[in-house]
Amino acid sequence: MDRQKELVFSKILDDNKYSIYKICKIYAVSPIEPQDLFQEVVIQIWKSLPNFKEESSVKTWIYKIALNVCTRKNSRLTKESMESISLETIEFKLSELPADTTEQEKYKALYDCISYLEGTDKKIMLLYLEELSYKEIAKITDLTENNIAVRMKRVRVKLLNCITPKLK
Repeated sequence: MDRQKELVFSKILDDNKYSIYKICKIYAVSPIEPQDLFQEVVIQIWKSLPNFKEESSVKTWIYKIALNVCTRKNSRLTKESMESISLETIEFKLSELPADTTEQEKYKALYDCISYLEGTDKKIMLLYLEELSYKEIAKITDLTENNIAVRMKRVRVKLLNCITPKLK
């Protein structure tokens, strides 16, 4: 049974590692934190594997775990950061540099704007970018599909307002 669990775990991790890492990167505070968050998600997946009842897809289950781990860790860090500011989180930008509109810059601008979204809006957008359906997003976030659709309209407006100045 343990060997079978290891094989299932390896397959799940291999199939979902990039999606998990993207979520961790959005919720990370410092440059090295995505790896730490990733490890915490992997540990939680391992611990939760025996309880997976296949009531949803593996992908939906993985996203729910990753988002829960990252948001819990992020809320702890937010409380701690009110007491002190980490030098790693301070970013210096030179204003003389011309705006680069390459695909990589557009991608970075989008993810910067997503990182400014709050709570559920951030979760919804990350899951949407992973090409999950509103139905799957609703299942992960415990919201209705209609609520997801309404929030997506609002989030798109927020992201458009955020990203437009960055790409000019």
